Amino acid sequence: MRSYEHFESGAGRLNVDRVMAFADATASDGFAILVALWIGSPQFAIRCANNKLMTILIMALRDFDATAGDAISTLDAQTLIGAFEEALGGLRDEAQRRSAQDWLQDHAAKLPRKPGPS
Repeated sequence: MRSYEHFESGAGRLNVDRVMAFADATASDGFAILVALWIGSPQFAIRCANNKLMTILIMALRDFDATAGDAISTLDAQTLIGAFEEALGGLRDEAQRRSAQDWLQDHAAKLPRKPGPS
């Protein structure tokens, strides 16, 4: 954990192998840790630890590269931005829906089931 804090603060040199070993040891997402450093959001690594969002994205990108090949270079920035905004917007909406659903379930469980005797 101290190594991650050093990486986050910029005090230490980034060692990708060490980050990935840390991720393996903690069952977290090594790619999310690296991205968290690059986007300046340590919370991102925590948010992705259980669902392995960045590992899944890297796997999808690997498959995209293998299947699209050189045609990738024909995609313009506007198309890429639109596609990512649509995909990530849909994921955001689903995450927010699930969060609201979890909140409702949690609070509904705390409500009394039957009115008490008068």
